[in-house]
Amino acid sequence: MSILALSIMGFTINMVVLFGLIVSVGMLVDGAIVITEYADRKLVEGKPKYVAYGLAAKRMAMPVIASTATTLAAFIPLAFWTGVVGEFMKYLPITIITTLISSLFMGLIFVPTLGSIFGKAGIADKKTMKAIAASEHGDLSELTGFTGKYVKLLQTALSMPVKIILASIFMLFAAQIVYWTFGNGIEFFPNIEPKNIRINVHAQGNLSIDEKDNLIKEVEKLIIGIPDIDSVYARTGHKPKSGSEDVIGVIKIRYKDWNERRKSSEIINEIREKAKVLAGVYIDFHEEQKGPRQGKAIAIEVSSRNSELLEESIEHIKKGFNEIKGLVDIEDSRSLPGIQWEVKIDRAQAAKSGVFVSAVGDMIQLITKGLKFSDYRPEDSDDEIDIVARYPEKYRTIDEMNRVHVSTAAGSVPISSFVTISPKAKVSSIHRTDSRRVMTIQAGVKKGTLANDKVKEIAKWLDENPLHEDVSCKFRGEDEEQRKSKAFLKKAFSVAMFIMAIILVTQFNNFYSAFLILSAVIMSTIGVMIGLLITGQPFGIIMSGIGVIALAGIVVNNNIVLIDTYDRLKHNFPPAEAVLRTGVQRLRPVMLTTITTILGLLPMMFALNIDFISRDVTVGAPSMQMWSQLSLAIVSGLTFATVLTLIVTPCALLLKDGRKKKVSD
Repeated sequence: MSILALSIMGFTINMVVLFGLIVSVGMLVDGAIVITEYADRKLVEGKPKYVAYGLAAKRMAMPVIASTATTLAAFIPLAFWTGVVGEFMKYLPITIITTLISSLFMGLIFVPTLGSIFGKAGIADKKTMKAIAASEHGDLSELTGFTGKYVKLLQTALSMPVKIILASIFMLFAAQIVYWTFGNGIEFFPNIEPKNIRINVHAQGNLSIDEKDNLIKEVEKLIIGIPDIDSVYARTGHKPKSGSEDVIGVIKIRYKDWNERRKSSEIINEIREKAKVLAGVYIDFHEEQKGPRQGKAIAIEVSSRNSELLEESIEHIKKGFNEIKGLVDIEDSRSLPGIQWEVKIDRAQAAKSGVFVSAVGDMIQLITKGLKFSDYRPEDSDDEIDIVARYPEKYRTIDEMNRVHVSTAAGSVPISSFVTISPKAKVSSIHRTDSRRVMTIQAGVKKGTLANDKVKEIAKWLDENPLHEDVSCKFRGEDEEQRKSKAFLKKAFSVAMFIMAIILVTQFNNFYSAFLILSAVIMSTIGVMIGLLITGQPFGIIMSGIGVIALAGIVVNNNIVLIDTYDRLKHNFPPAEAVLRTGVQRLRPVMLTTITTILGLLPMMFALNIDFISRDVTVGAPSMQMWSQLSLAIVSGLTFATVLTLIVTPCALLLKDGRKKKVSD
């Protein structure tokens, strides 16, 4: 149904959409599990199947609707993500929103309808049936197996609810402190093994096209013999839109399949070492970027109204880049060393001589590129050809400009009498932002090095070695996108929590219950940090951030149904016993929801790709690397959140009623 809904909306089924469907697995079955579990209890009591499923749909409709609404609240803000990152990631929340709405109809309409036709009692083993019956009105002490062990564990926890809650709060702060002290830091987006790379070849000098081509061929020869490369394409004279002015050509490399070659970093290091034998040639590498990345990992934009200060500042920053370890492929947008001739016209003196400025320009064009008179289109061509006039080659010199005369009404006048020609530093291109001249300097980072850490080192170096007071600099590129994404995700999380709070207060009419559920969302981040520490992965602003928000939507589901069940049972049992029976009733649906979600994401978490058609299992495929962080955040967070739901939340419910004494068997 969810795929049909996406097709109707006109979405392309790409990787982001497919992952959204995988994330939705646990959420899709959540409502169906709750309805089916309640109907099972009624079937055990001897109710007809149509009555059992009818009562289940009626009784659990509001909790299912509330849990779905809170999950939607977590993802709705993400659908309004703007910018480059938003254009890439917006399909994920939209996919999950669509599938969740479909799951609501599935749980409330289709499951009860199918259950009333095909449902029957005794579908589970005797121990499970006994647990289902005992959770409502039976003797809990007679339970055995996993359910019996859980009852004993919960009894122990309920005897000291204050200690359990304080321990969970301590773990919340401890996990954050330990990760930010011993963890692997922050990254913007996961590094994905590329399939293609681009090599920019740099060389300075007044080189002809043939000389440039010979240098490109030298680099190309070093690459062709590497067995990991499938194809090589070289283009002389081509310069990318952004980058250094001294690029004389580009070489594009296509790797073999990822499982038939070495890692890209190893191949790049080999090419880099081989290229050291080429004097006067410098190469830098640009790996294929999958995701919202743009340009190199580190980019600094330097601006000033004084162009001379810009040149000095770029050289100053480049010195700092060379001092900081871990930076590679440093380049800047300064113009190449060279001379261009500046022609200044004394307009007042030219006017006295009766010379128009345009006439002076025409005479200079005769010496340089030629003066256009007309154009002509041959019969065998679609393009027009310019008709220009130029002096013979021996007269096209700088000295000749001082000897050129301009005809006036009073006779011929030398342009040297009102024109001054002087050499200036060559400027290839000029870029401005807010009326200020700007230049950029960029650098990549070595494999295994986080760009965020290097940005901090560069910022510290600039504080210790400041630029001129008339020069300002900003971090652009990945750091800028990272700051924007971090700010947006913080706002999205805050808005999601606010919407959830409104839904929960409306559902329970109780601020304590709403606070308890929202606190479980915060507590679940303990599992995220523990998962990152165990696996040694950095916290990804995009993927881990979305994972935390997605986790919030999943965690509230189990807590809503748990607290709803407690609110029903506390009218028939003492608070301590009501909490205990609530835990037993919710154990099976909570575990089923958790297990289905985790099993759906475990292959992504371990970058495991299973091809059932060819019966092939691969680990570490590039298509899986993108989603490992997000999957890890949800799996580790949900695993810990399940413990919170089954242990800490019951303790908090008991604490609310002031029941702190030990629960007797």
